Amino acid sequence: RFFSRGPRVPVLRFTGPIGMATPLRPGLTAGAVAGAIGKAFTMSKTPSVAIALNSPGGSPVQSNLIFKLIRQHASEQNKKVYVFCEDVAASGGYYLAVAGDEIYGDASSIIGSIGVISASFGLDKAIGRIGVERRVYTSGENKGALDMFRPENADDVARLKELQRDVHDVFIGIVKDRRAAKLRGPDGEHLNYRDIAPK
Repeated sequence: RFFSRGPRVPVLRFTGPIGMATPLRPGLTAGAVAGAIGKAFTMSKTPSVAIALNSPGGSPVQSNLIFKLIRQHASEQNKKVYVFCEDVAASGGYYLAVAGDEIYGDASSIIGSIGVISASFGLDKAIGRIGVERRVYTSGENKGALDMFRPENADDVARLKELQRDVHDVFIGIVKDRRAAKLRGPDGEHLNYRDIAPK
């Protein structure tokens, strides 16, 4: 037929930080993208869904929830997922990328960064110089941990690093599970991203 069109592959576009949100620029969260993900996997009879990804990462929890949503729908609908990385798919952005069965990126795309970071400031000396007295009242142990207005506490740092290791191990496990056939080299080396095909 003259006006007939071939099948069209649904495209999900994930852009921006994950989990972080401001009133004017909301970040990517499972709640915000769940409807779009569900629609993409059910709106077409094509055997695949494409994801256009451009994210520097963010919340590990939201990254994992979105990853699980994609894989759940892909399994239920028996569809293949193609991920196309744009400028950046780093940290949580890479977490979303590995939800794809195939990952494509530009030669200049920043892809990877398997890790967990926590950053703060130490302002305890600054408030002392300007005569500010810090007053914090808590009812639970460690509720004031990592307070930037108090001197750094070794026990607080140790607990934070343990939490980071747990999150990092989950991240590594997901990458190994999804990209096992593509990974080269022993643990501890930077992952080899030559397995990501150019667009």
